[in-house]
Amino acid sequence: MVTRREAAQILDIPLEMAHRHGIPSRLSDAELGALLDSPPAWLLQSRANRTGKRPVWVQLTCAVCGFSETARPKKWWPEFSLVCCAHHAPHELPALEAGLVRSEYEGVGSRFIGIVDVAVPEA
Repeated sequence: MVTRREAAQILDIPLEMAHRHGIPSRLSDAELGALLDSPPAWLLQSRANRTGKRPVWVQLTCAVCGFSETARPKKWWPEFSLVCCAHHAPHELPALEAGLVRSEYEGVGSRFIGIVDVAVPEA
């Protein structure tokens, strides 16, 4: 048995779309397999409309402890170099390479801070 959220992740569709098209709160592996093997018209249309610029789901994994979750990316998220749980201290993160500057973005997923390392512009 998989949940609606897990099915949405596997089908690569938003959770709202899964709910709107009647995917039950729990479905069997056989039911999910049937959706994958013979997708309904709405799922085919959804896949055809995807531009591929932004993923529907992303896997967030802490660079310190390895905690992982799947989340819907937000429009404001830059391309993160890494993510870590909000409770980790900065000294626990991988060392910053020479010539880079680090920025932090709070509120990523349920408990993460997004880290972006970029080159320092030369004067």
